[in-house]
Amino acid sequence: MTFAGKSVLFVRVLMFSSCFGYHDAEVYRIGAILDKPDPRDHPAIKQAFYKAVSEINEEDPDYIFEALTREITVNNPFESVSATCQLLQEEVVGILGPFSEDNSNVVQSICDLKEIPHIEVRWDDYPLNGTVVNVHPYPDTLTRTYYDLIVAWGWEDFVILYENNESLQRVGELIKLFEPSKQRIVVRQLNSQEESEEGFRTVLKEVRKSGATHFVLDCSYEILEEVLRQAQQVGLMTDKHNFIITNLDLHTINLTPFKYSETNITGMRCVNPDKFISDELDPLAGYQLKLEEALIYDAVKMFAAAIKSVGRMVRPLPIDCYNFEDKLMSGTTIINFMRNMEYPGLTGPVKFDVRGFRTDFGLDIFELMEGGQTIVGNWNSTKRPRLNVSRIISKGNDLNDDIRNRTFKVMITLTEPYGMRVESLDPLYGNDQYEGFAVDLIKLLSDMRGFNYTFILREDKANGKFDNATGKWTGIIGDLIEETADLAICDLTITMEREAVVDFTVPFMMLGISILYQKPKKAPPSFFSFADPFAFEVWELLMVAWIGVSLILFVVGRISPGEWENPYPCIEEPEFLVNQLDFRNCLWFVTGSIMQQGSEIELKSFSTRMIAGMWWFFTLLMVSSYTANLAAFLTTEKPDPHFTNFKELVENAERKNIKLGAKRGGATESFFEDKWKADPTSDFGKAWPLIQKTRDVIKIPDNVDGVYHARQGYYAFFMEDKSIEYETQRKCDLNQVGGKLDEKGYGIAMRKNSTYRNSLSTAILKLQNSGKIDEIKRKWWEERKGGGQCSSDGDNSDATPLNLKGVEGVFWVTILGTILAFFLALLEAIIQVARKAMRTETSFIEALKEEVKFYFKFGKMEKQVLYPESSSKSPSAEEENQCQYGFVVNPQMSLETLESNNSLKSKRSRSKRSRSRRSRSRRSRSKK
Repeated sequence: MTFAGKSVLFVRVLMFSSCFGYHDAEVYRIGAILDKPDPRDHPAIKQAFYKAVSEINEEDPDYIFEALTREITVNNPFESVSATCQLLQEEVVGILGPFSEDNSNVVQSICDLKEIPHIEVRWDDYPLNGTVVNVHPYPDTLTRTYYDLIVAWGWEDFVILYENNESLQRVGELIKLFEPSKQRIVVRQLNSQEESEEGFRTVLKEVRKSGATHFVLDCSYEILEEVLRQAQQVGLMTDKHNFIITNLDLHTINLTPFKYSETNITGMRCVNPDKFISDELDPLAGYQLKLEEALIYDAVKMFAAAIKSVGRMVRPLPIDCYNFEDKLMSGTTIINFMRNMEYPGLTGPVKFDVRGFRTDFGLDIFELMEGGQTIVGNWNSTKRPRLNVSRIISKGNDLNDDIRNRTFKVMITLTEPYGMRVESLDPLYGNDQYEGFAVDLIKLLSDMRGFNYTFILREDKANGKFDNATGKWTGIIGDLIEETADLAICDLTITMEREAVVDFTVPFMMLGISILYQKPKKAPPSFFSFADPFAFEVWELLMVAWIGVSLILFVVGRISPGEWENPYPCIEEPEFLVNQLDFRNCLWFVTGSIMQQGSEIELKSFSTRMIAGMWWFFTLLMVSSYTANLAAFLTTEKPDPHFTNFKELVENAERKNIKLGAKRGGATESFFEDKWKADPTSDFGKAWPLIQKTRDVIKIPDNVDGVYHARQGYYAFFMEDKSIEYETQRKCDLNQVGGKLDEKGYGIAMRKNSTYRNSLSTAILKLQNSGKIDEIKRKWWEERKGGGQCSSDGDNSDATPLNLKGVEGVFWVTILGTILAFFLALLEAIIQVARKAMRTETSFIEALKEEVKFYFKFGKMEKQVLYPESSSKSPSAEEENQCQYGFVVNPQMSLETLESNNSLKSKRSRSKRSRSRRSRSRRSRSKK
């Protein structure tokens, strides 16, 4: 083989090794136990299961999942135990199913013991804790959907048709929500009489003869189509009959035989077929996708996402059912991840509440019309109001009443920006004296529907509250009940209590309660703000590196022969060598590198130069990083908020002396009071006593007063986020803290059972779809009355000039370092004076005086060295001749006296001066 061929083969081997040899993908097995009553359902469930696993493997090849299935009979605990133990022996990390209650309870007990995640997709009226996660919508929350639909459709008398004990539990919870004194509810079971070929017709004939026209049908998917067909046969499918069908798979059956009967059939679905994968070859696509199959798909993908979040902690192992010590160590961790995560699935966002129930979900409300299934609204458990529909049923017979040419008395309040007086020098009268969002909205509705209107002003701006003393409603709600006004439009929130006494249109604006608070002041820079570019641990490691490199350089310098040099350049074979890299010089060299100033020390060997090069590279990056971050840290002043969310506000309000408030008698205040009554220990419940404590001290009859106190500081005012948006557009010292605490809507209020509610609601929906309402909002929020002046706050990219506060630490460090150096010099001088006194055999005070006198002789740069007369260190005539050419040639001289050539020159000059002094002394003695 040629060299080129060998090279190609080598490259291919490397590529294969990198793709397979070093890629250690863990295999996770997921088991599914199937026990549907009809075995023909198993292929569709399996396909949903395998499809989810296949997509998971395609999305991330680092995690390989494998699907295992076992089929058992319904309500057979023995087979459930056997299938579960078999799956555990095959190293599964989770079990999906089964679907019957008895089998599921057995599997769950084993999974709890072995800490295996147990995933359920069945309807369960009382899901247990432990290792189970049920992705099916919580039954109690589903019951609210049926209740809201019945109330919206205006049913007062209706018949509930149920199939078995499971459906009886559902309708039983529904009946509890109604008052027996106001609604007449009949409950009948659908008994099948197959032997007489009557089927369900006997029961259906009885309810038809009773004259009932409104029905709530709760039955399984298997008999749903047959029940509707037999109901059509007995005459219950006419334009006078109305059905609400609770089964969430209604959209998957063939409804063609019923769509021309003009019967009002209302259904719900958790899966939107239009958003699913549009693949004609995929049997799960479109309107054939059942809820159970979609839940399996979502549950498996969510389970895989939880395993990926846990990471490599999961280690699949074969588990013996009869060995109590065998457990999946990370099973509980996976369950906790699933319960705390939110996954966007086919059935909408999948998330759980604190109890582990899936209570936050949405449903599409559809009706069967001649064109097929038509979406008429939606229901969402997290929104207020929960039910939003475009098809509104009036309780009278005048559904299509025209309001053209009618005149309404419309009540408004002077609340910015919904209603305001027009600023004009000329006197204005009637409707012309008012302007604002609500005024423009009524004008658009008037143009669309052709009615006239006259504004009535509510001076005290009271929306209305029920007075227990008088038994009547006050404010705007009371005016509507007493027919003082026909319509009311302002910042009037739709609440359950108000809906019980007046009617509302569909919301023209969705909003929620939030917190208005003074903008946090910017925190002043700290004294050591120049140290902020690096974290404290970085400074610690930098100090360790400074000392460590100095020590390493010192040790390597002593080991390396290149750093030992001849102190006598003229002697080829000296008796000793000297080394300049003592620890003091190494420390100075490293310090000079950090400060990027260098030093006079020259490194000679390759090893020490290698250390120096690596250290210079390190300091280059560190100094560059420090310089890059220093500008940002010194020119940026971070705000110092008192709180960042509602929870922090409630916990720190009393400690930080922050007062809480809301508009007195408004829906916001009632919201916190109701939350306190429901659960005083919750965060909302804890806020109500704080509001009560403040309301008598600071009275807030209007939002304007709350905004005023919020600007004064240390006052958190609760109001709707749309109103907060309006205020923060104009008052730049205020801002909204946190998100919305709830979700609700503003609607146009009118008297109960008003015939024109449908007409106004339809007009509002058309305005929303055309974008007209958004245009009005933009006009009054951002353009008029000073709007938009605070919109660019915080977006200014110009650098902030540094003030003294930002850099005073640098000055003080320099000053303190200089002062410390001065005291070190004094200490060195005192030590030198003490040594001089001992050497010259004089007193310390005399030596100090001589030293101080010399310090003040600034013109002298040479300092005389004194020796005692009897000193043996005075150089002799022989020693005087030994200092030649700038270095000492006496081999007996100590190594300490040979540190550098400059020190040798200094000794030579001292020897000359000493010799001249001794010669003068000898001449004077000879003369004597």
